[in-house]
Amino acid sequence: MPVHAPPHSDPSVAPRRVSALHRGIAAVARWFDTGTLANESTAEGDRIDWLRAIPFLGMHLACLAVFQVGVSWIAVAVAAALYAVRMFAITGFYHRYFSHRTFRTSRAVQFVFALIGASCVQRGPLWWAAHHRNHHRHSDTAQDVHSPVVHGFWRSHVGWFLTRHGFRTDWERIRDLARYPELRWLDRFDTLVPVLLAVALFLLGGWLEDAAPQLGTDAWQMLVWGFFVSTVALFHATVTINSLAHRFGKRRFDTRDDSRNNLWLALLTFGEGWHNNHHFFPGSARQGFRWWEIDLTYYGLRVMALLRLVHDLKPVPAWVAARARGARTGAA
Repeated sequence: MPVHAPPHSDPSVAPRRVSALHRGIAAVARWFDTGTLANESTAEGDRIDWLRAIPFLGMHLACLAVFQVGVSWIAVAVAAALYAVRMFAITGFYHRYFSHRTFRTSRAVQFVFALIGASCVQRGPLWWAAHHRNHHRHSDTAQDVHSPVVHGFWRSHVGWFLTRHGFRTDWERIRDLARYPELRWLDRFDTLVPVLLAVALFLLGGWLEDAAPQLGTDAWQMLVWGFFVSTVALFHATVTINSLAHRFGKRRFDTRDDSRNNLWLALLTFGEGWHNNHHFFPGSARQGFRWWEIDLTYYGLRVMALLRLVHDLKPVPAWVAARARGARTGAA
């Protein structure tokens, strides 16, 4: 009677399965601890890491729940207030303070606004500052990962944010900030803050449903509007400065990049739309160089200065102001 040999098994199948499982576990770990990126391979760094991007995509899908949870004025008001407070944290502190050091503040205020900025789901302050400093260093060149001139709209708007290289923090660019252990911790566990905010909003909505039923809100409605809708709107408003402010608007100054001034983006982002001004002289706490260039972030910083929460706001130098007055109008 013939003896049949067992089917041939491919010895590479098991290692491939283990490797896929390892990648999946690592991706989940990176949702909560960006420190796991330190030992990760840089291969295919320009490709979107879809596993790592799942929570980001999930936030967008969660916005569709507005059709299920309904709407109330209180939920929309909370969403608008969180948009405003967190936009100020991004523009005033992540950008003008951490990235450009255009004013000074105490270590306590620095950390409070770093926490608020982290709640925006735009990663930690060190990551943000490192990427932005690289943007100014390589603006609108192949090394500028979110240049619409080089990489197109979608890549500059959101695609770069989801790549393996995009997830990394360039520590060489932020040695001045990395000396603060609380900022390093926040940068590593940046997901914790938005999760806590989401939980707080859910609990707030549940409490309001019992304590003030006339407001017509509940836990799920407050979560969807206060966190998901507000956060997604905030993210896309912020990144329009990458994707649109290098394409649409007027160029007052002849900079080496294609930055532009755009009134509508300035209103949406509390002053960041005066982008050509900013690229010409990024060292000022004020980005609206002319009196009529509305810069809500700068006004907020002036109020904080009156309250002695910040100080030494760097002004627009006289020679820059004179150049701005002599140049053609920069509004969109």
